[in-house]
Amino acid sequence: MDAAASEGRRPPPTGAKTAAAQGVVFAILLGLSFSHLLNDTVSSLVLALYPIFKRDFHLAFAEVGLITLTFQATASLLQPLIGRYTDHRPKPYSLPLGMSFTLVGLLLLSIASSFTVLLAAAALIGVGSAVFHPESSRVARLASGGRHGLAQSLFQVGGSIGSAIGPLVAALIILRSGRSSIAWFALVPLLAIIVLTRISGWYKRHAPPLRAASPARPMSALAPLSSRQVAFALAVLLALIFSKYFYLASLNSYYTFYLIDKFHLSVATAQLHLFIFLAAVACGTVIGGPLGDRYGRKYVIWGSILGVCPFTLALPYANLFWTGVLTVPIGLILSSAFSAIVVYATELIPGKVGMIAGLFFGLAFGIAGIGAAVLGAVADLTSITFVYRLCAFLPLIGMVAAFLPNLERAVPAR
Repeated sequence: MDAAASEGRRPPPTGAKTAAAQGVVFAILLGLSFSHLLNDTVSSLVLALYPIFKRDFHLAFAEVGLITLTFQATASLLQPLIGRYTDHRPKPYSLPLGMSFTLVGLLLLSIASSFTVLLAAAALIGVGSAVFHPESSRVARLASGGRHGLAQSLFQVGGSIGSAIGPLVAALIILRSGRSSIAWFALVPLLAIIVLTRISGWYKRHAPPLRAASPARPMSALAPLSSRQVAFALAVLLALIFSKYFYLASLNSYYTFYLIDKFHLSVATAQLHLFIFLAAVACGTVIGGPLGDRYGRKYVIWGSILGVCPFTLALPYANLFWTGVLTVPIGLILSSAFSAIVVYATELIPGKVGMIAGLFFGLAFGIAGIGAAVLGAVADLTSITFVYRLCAFLPLIGMVAAFLPNLERAVPAR
């Protein structure tokens, strides 16, 4: 007798049972990762074009930060709401629909004639991300075969690679061809729409019934916790998300300006340095999930945030060569945390994958947006170098990870 029958529940439909039985569905995970690459290429392209926007529209640093805030706030506010809604009413074809907003936003960005239009384009791209991330995380978990950390890392690494590609595209193509050439990159979300339509068909066939996906108790089956313990653990995760993404906002939004201001680099050369950092982020992303599956997510979370401190503290005082060197371990170590954080949170509150993924992706976007706006204002009042000296201490917040409860025992490598 199978587990569903022994618990008095109706067995899942054949499609769902087959998906679980065949283990990790790598074709779906790779399709999601590729779509994430395309989605985040567009997002990072917007960030990489800030020097052009600043020049063309005569923007202050605070206005540059406002573009990020608009994009991130749209995504952060909508993601948990969309995730909660689709937990109860799954919408398999919402993935290509959401990417359509990104397509429209990118086209609008290419023809923007004012700062207001720039903000509207950023908001539309944010809506696309708000739909994409929670639903993609749900599909990745369904295709994981129980290896949730691996699935989340494979999904995340696509986004990290896309984030690295955006500045490279900006440096090699758009800076040479002009802002109107952004329109050609509408082919990127169009390709994502095609891939996500195929994935949505698989999801529709294999999605488990809602009753089977919604346990009665909002706690981990591996290590039952009280409601107070769950709330405390979520508060700790929130503090860690704040530390990670507020610091990353200083690099994603202002690293090129820092290099131009301190070392007098050209925009194109500064973009290549940003690409190196984001490539390190992509490499680090794929490490965190499998290590969490193997050794426990708490230790990965703790080590990835707190462990980056020596490098962030040294960065503001380094010369150009060592600045480039230091950003590599910063990207590698810090980026390994997020996959482990998302999976840890879904194990705290099982059955709410869309809501939890949306909440944490939303928090990441929101905190990054607020961080960009705040740090832009600080840079206007002081200097961009002072921003990096201030942010260097943020990873010390990683010490609070020691208070996270252990949810699982380490599992043997597969």
